[in-house]
Amino acid sequence: MAELCAEIREFFIDAILKNGGHFSANLGVVELTVALHYVFDMSSEKLVWDVGHQAYIHKLLTGRKDEFSSIRKWGGLSGFPKRSESKFDHFGTGHSSTSISAVLGMAEAARLQGLDRHHLAVIGDGSLSGGMAFEALNNMGMSAANVLVLINDNEMGIDPNLGAINQHLERIEHSKENFFENLGIPYFGPIDGHDVLALVNTFEDQKALNFPRVVHLKTIKGKGYPPAEEEQTKWHSVKYVKVDVRKSDNKEEKPPKYQEVFGQTLLQLARENENVIGVTPAMPSGSSMNMMMEEFPQRVFDVGIAEQHAVTFAAGLALEGKKVFCHLYSSFAQRAYDQIIHDVALQNIPLILCLDRAGLAGEDGPTHHGLFDIAALKAIPNLEIIAPMDAFELQAAMRWALTADGPTVIRYPKGRVDAMNWKLPSHYEFESKSRFMSKGSRISIVSIGTLGNAVQKAMEKSKNKSEITHLDLRFAKSLDVEALREVFESSERILCLEDGILEGGIGQEVQSIAQRNQYNGSIEIRGVCDEFSPHGTIEKLHQHYGLDSESIARWIDDASF
Repeated sequence: MAELCAEIREFFIDAILKNGGHFSANLGVVELTVALHYVFDMSSEKLVWDVGHQAYIHKLLTGRKDEFSSIRKWGGLSGFPKRSESKFDHFGTGHSSTSISAVLGMAEAARLQGLDRHHLAVIGDGSLSGGMAFEALNNMGMSAANVLVLINDNEMGIDPNLGAINQHLERIEHSKENFFENLGIPYFGPIDGHDVLALVNTFEDQKALNFPRVVHLKTIKGKGYPPAEEEQTKWHSVKYVKVDVRKSDNKEEKPPKYQEVFGQTLLQLARENENVIGVTPAMPSGSSMNMMMEEFPQRVFDVGIAEQHAVTFAAGLALEGKKVFCHLYSSFAQRAYDQIIHDVALQNIPLILCLDRAGLAGEDGPTHHGLFDIAALKAIPNLEIIAPMDAFELQAAMRWALTADGPTVIRYPKGRVDAMNWKLPSHYEFESKSRFMSKGSRISIVSIGTLGNAVQKAMEKSKNKSEITHLDLRFAKSLDVEALREVFESSERILCLEDGILEGGIGQEVQSIAQRNQYNGSIEIRGVCDEFSPHGTIEKLHQHYGLDSESIARWIDDASF
């Protein structure tokens, strides 16, 4: 079995460094996964991987080795468990802290049906910081169902874990009492998660039990690949072949990522204003809030994987006069919808919500695309929603939000900005209205956010630039009705572009405003239409939905008569 684990680890390292994917978390669960599949028959038992980015070894052992090079690519394997992909993927995951709830539900159903079946959840210590995991444990402590929770404790999420739960897991082996036992849930451990034979023996013992219990495993994120063990955050996910990571190479200088622009700007604002505060739910490096954290550690709060708490905690800070930038990935902000409505917007608290990875997020796929934020949030009173077109606009929006009397949402995408010269000029003006990038006759394109850059590139390819009006809406809420009326008066055809779900989106609102203004021309809207978008590169997904510059250029040529 040790030899098998070594072969799997070697295959996995070679495959992911060539094809990309989640890396270090999977290296930490090789022995765990092999032992689980050796002891338990996963065709009849139920297994749920929390988040699921550590389920690649599970995929290898359940008939997907030949497809492994396709992982996270267009038309290929998902980077997360997916029920439609395999009968061995018992629950689709991608967001944190859901596994115990799901597996407990399955276990209670089995108990009601009189089925003799084991139900296992593998949850990381980082995911255990999420409130939903505690709700499930609270319920589990009163249950008689057959549930085995395996805590994969590597002291890491994407970044090192913080908080009281992490500290408790560190001390637990020296304590006669622990949190789980106090809830009435038997606890076993901690156990070396890289000793495959010890794991097999442990799981054989657990197989004889039939009640809720917890097994605590100690693992190393990146195990077996020294660079990943040394820099666990950096190696959480890879996209390309790293030939020799120990050699420095002269890489081509690239523009920064949007989150890096956010991080640099937040740091500058913090230097200028001592009331500026950062809040992140376990994403300091993913958000680039780690820049401010290094210089002002007392003014950045990493609250763990707890989006609901992050928003309401940030609201409390804002009520006491702090200028709070609360950073969430767009898809994870869905988890804090009630808090945004009830704890922020209803009370009109001047909190700044920064939604990263908005729009099509690429290879992580439907669990991570930020497609629903505009449609969901623009229905909420008191919110202003800004979608910057470029790096200048993002920085200006952050400065504008500091002066707002109520809550502001700033959404921006995954990926790099378009220009090396990205720092905001001192004379740059930002007003709470849209802006005309060009004014022409006959046809108009109305865009929101960074899709405006694709419009500008498409216009450069057209011989009919003088005919084209391009309106950058800037604000998804509230829409600039006066600017739209100008568009209606001058245009025979209009194209609306948005990187979100069309139902309840910007395009439908533009159509509604056009109808009220008795516009007689045609309006076409492009975005994602009533589906969960698949995974693939952002470029491929934009092409698929007609949001790339080539597709827009073809529309311009067709519309130019």
